[in-house]
Amino acid sequence: MGAASAAIPPTPTIGLDPWAVYETAWFDTVGVADGLPHSTTTAIVQDTRGVIWIGTFGGLARYDGYRMQVFGQEPDAYAGAVLPDAYVRDLMPLADGGLLIGTNAGGLVRFDPVTTRFHVYPVGAGGTSNGKIFSIARARERNVFWIATEGGIDRVDVGTGKITHESGQPGDAKDMLARTFVVTEDKAGNLWAGADNGLFVRHPGGRFQRVVSEDPAVNEILHDQVWALFEDSQSRLWVGSGQSGAIYIDGQGHGQLVPGFSGKNGMARRRTVRAFHETPQHVLWAATDGAGVVTYDLNTHQLRILSHDAAMPSSLPGDITRDVFQDSTGNIWVATELGAAHYDPNGRKVFSVLPSPLQPHTLSNANVHSVFVDPRGRVWLGLGMGRIDVLDLGKGTMRHLQLGGEQAERDVQAFVVAPDGSIWAGAQGISRIDPETFALRSSMIPSLDGRLILAMQRDGNEILIGGYDGLFKYDTVTGKLIQMRHDPADPASLVGDQVRHIVRMPDAWWFATISGISIAYDGQSGFVNLHHDLADPNSLPQDYTGSMAFDSHHRLWLGTFGGIAYLDQFHPHGPFQFGLIGAREGLVNSKINALLIDHDDRVWASMANGVAMVDTASHRVSDLGIRDGLRIPSYIHRAAAEAPGGELMFGGLGGLTVIRPYWVAPQIVPPRMAVTHVSINDKPLPLADIPEDGGRITIDGDGRNLRVDFALLDYRAPMETHYAYRMDDADTGWNEVAHGIPPSAIYTNLASGTYTLRLRATMRGLDARTVETSVRVDVTPRWYESPWTLLAAVALAVAAFFGLVSLRTLYLRRRAELLQAQVDARTRDLKAANERLDHLAGTDELTGSLNRRRFLEQAERVRQGAANDGIPFSLVLLDIDDFKTVNDTFGHLAGDTVIRETMRVISSMCRADDLAGRFGGEEFILCLPGALAEHALDITERVRHALAALVIVHGDYRIRITVSAGVAMWRSPESLNSLLGRADEALYEAKNDGRNRSRIAGL
Repeated sequence: MGAASAAIPPTPTIGLDPWAVYETAWFDTVGVADGLPHSTTTAIVQDTRGVIWIGTFGGLARYDGYRMQVFGQEPDAYAGAVLPDAYVRDLMPLADGGLLIGTNAGGLVRFDPVTTRFHVYPVGAGGTSNGKIFSIARARERNVFWIATEGGIDRVDVGTGKITHESGQPGDAKDMLARTFVVTEDKAGNLWAGADNGLFVRHPGGRFQRVVSEDPAVNEILHDQVWALFEDSQSRLWVGSGQSGAIYIDGQGHGQLVPGFSGKNGMARRRTVRAFHETPQHVLWAATDGAGVVTYDLNTHQLRILSHDAAMPSSLPGDITRDVFQDSTGNIWVATELGAAHYDPNGRKVFSVLPSPLQPHTLSNANVHSVFVDPRGRVWLGLGMGRIDVLDLGKGTMRHLQLGGEQAERDVQAFVVAPDGSIWAGAQGISRIDPETFALRSSMIPSLDGRLILAMQRDGNEILIGGYDGLFKYDTVTGKLIQMRHDPADPASLVGDQVRHIVRMPDAWWFATISGISIAYDGQSGFVNLHHDLADPNSLPQDYTGSMAFDSHHRLWLGTFGGIAYLDQFHPHGPFQFGLIGAREGLVNSKINALLIDHDDRVWASMANGVAMVDTASHRVSDLGIRDGLRIPSYIHRAAAEAPGGELMFGGLGGLTVIRPYWVAPQIVPPRMAVTHVSINDKPLPLADIPEDGGRITIDGDGRNLRVDFALLDYRAPMETHYAYRMDDADTGWNEVAHGIPPSAIYTNLASGTYTLRLRATMRGLDARTVETSVRVDVTPRWYESPWTLLAAVALAVAAFFGLVSLRTLYLRRRAELLQAQVDARTRDLKAANERLDHLAGTDELTGSLNRRRFLEQAERVRQGAANDGIPFSLVLLDIDDFKTVNDTFGHLAGDTVIRETMRVISSMCRADDLAGRFGGEEFILCLPGALAEHALDITERVRHALAALVIVHGDYRIRITVSAGVAMWRSPESLNSLLGRADEALYEAKNDGRNRSRIAGL
């Protein structure tokens, strides 16, 4: 191949987005703690149902975002399916939901989802060239795949099972070594092979020939080991080498260098390039064996390295990367030596600027206490420990400053531009910073040294300074300092001494304090004070105040610790009749730390535990979440500013959150809600039989136990996705899955019939939505429940009856009593059988107590009786604390013993007319007729103490447990669902307060 080396334009210092160099990819990692059989991951794919499969050094894992099913060489592999070799090198999904698996020593393997078994292809004659499979590539021909092995290249037709050897044939280049790491077929039908000694190609109808270049630099790379091949959207072939980085071959067949990436001194640092992937935004991701991931923007030619940063837990977990994969909802997965990491490139409405001492564009301290934009558009961040970071968005740089003296150990909480153009920073005292040279001078106002500075604003030649000791006014010309403080005897004095924010308003200065707001009107002495008045619902909703801003309609929005206050009609001199957006309107936290308003009149408010967006017209509240890119959970009071480009910045505990209000995420495939595992009577269904939306599950035989695992397959924010399920005709309402618990629907002793199981997931974020799916559940009647069997039994009884009458006529009448007795016995047996069936349908199989369905039926009768008679009753929900630890430590059989013993203790303390049952999993429920809340709490506490003192014996184990409980007393005319909800809230209050305790729900 002849080639001319065409240079790519130099990499620009920053991209079109001025924030690009500060934005870091946030990786979530799936590791051994999540169930992976080995930390070193090698290959990641997604099957036709949307489930992720991860290959490792120690086996193969199937992952739905919550659960792992692990296949390995051990007999305890999932469903008994055993791999011939646990070291998985490559994976290829098949159209039938199965996989092709390349192993290190066990050859080529096919996973069959119908049988949940592995089929091993032979090695040698009629099989693969070698048992070590390096990679698998899809051919243009349907059901055909190319296999790169230690012994050459093979072609496998999965439809027929036929394997042919494609390399090492007459006419192939004689210097082509058999050891082949990678193979790919391009759109033109050329078959490219990366071998131990370089790159080779077979054109249609030809044989393998070496690829060479006239450019010595390119030719050197073409003779290196070739581990990765990829055809991009522009039909260029990318070549990843063993030690020389990467190049690409253009449409004319010329090899091209990529400055900064090609050669042994490139970003790959002589590490093997193992895989490529191109995103829909045309960014090429290259996995390297030791240098992390190199990204290359095909449009801007910008290179960037993504690597592990020990100071940044959200960075890539490890730098040895072997695969890059993008799933159907856009997540980019990277296989590393410390787990499978995934990053959401579409969740960039919000991003974080994070702390790390190891990178040039990261913060020097984790906590951002103040945010300020100077007249040049530079962003100043006041950090902890006297540190200041200055972001020059135009140049793409970040400068780190350290205050001296007493300010070195204090938070920097305020900035202001002084009359001479310098920047003043307030921490413990005030320092001056030269905006050109960044030279620092401490103790600008010696009399304020040692005082904590919270806010500063310029008023002509004067600087207004707020702190814990009131308000100061400093004249920069004369050096005169005036202090103003609160005087309880003077209603026109400052409303409070802790001045946290200073804002210039029309005709006045407003001073926000923790005791209300003081207004200093121009040309007038004293202050007009606003504060909360219990007798006036339109007064300030809370005295702890902070940020304030106007929207385009001149409505004032104000952040308080009682919610977001607003004035629809603002007049400088009042009246000030505030409206409120708080918990009732949907705010998850009413303590507003800071707020900003974008150009579309949307209020963005940071809180102690997140960020919310409020539409100023409708007052609709939306909570931001991980799917939007929000990662920093807690925020600092008043730390907010708008960037020159309209981005909104909020300072938090852990970094700076930047919101792009006008950024629109690319269109992606909506996430699928899917059933990922089904077991009937503890026996898993084959994967091919797991129903999709509208599918069917059939339960026959004697067992009536069903478990359905389900998940929203977007893999983005499992802790922010709320699940629920219900079985029509079996459940009275939705069953909410507890936060942090993998979503499963579990039923025992289902009666025969046809049901519809509905599954629901609710997502958090600006694009919050609910996704539902449903499957049909058919429970086949037992032989004695069949209508034909019952009809035959009736017919037989009738025939027997008339036969007995006939015999009675033919034989002696004295036999009549005996025959009647036989009829009565049969009738009793039939009645007993029916009663037994009814008992089984309402009994928990494990504990023998009432199951959820029967308990709710009987509890509803109690509620109806209470509604008629006015006699109170109470419900108690009990939950075994840390039950998962019991299962994980002692095994599921021990867990069953714990559940049975818990139910036994609870039942032993019940009165004759009390109801006790198993509510599901490790939850139990009591209905106490006639019991007030205090009486119910007394019974609950006796149960809790008895269980805490109990030693449960299982084999050689001695197990102790505790329970948490929630008590709720019925209030007329409350429904049973409402009562259950309040008991559940009380239970989770007990959990959140530390477990092993009981709580009464409020009335």
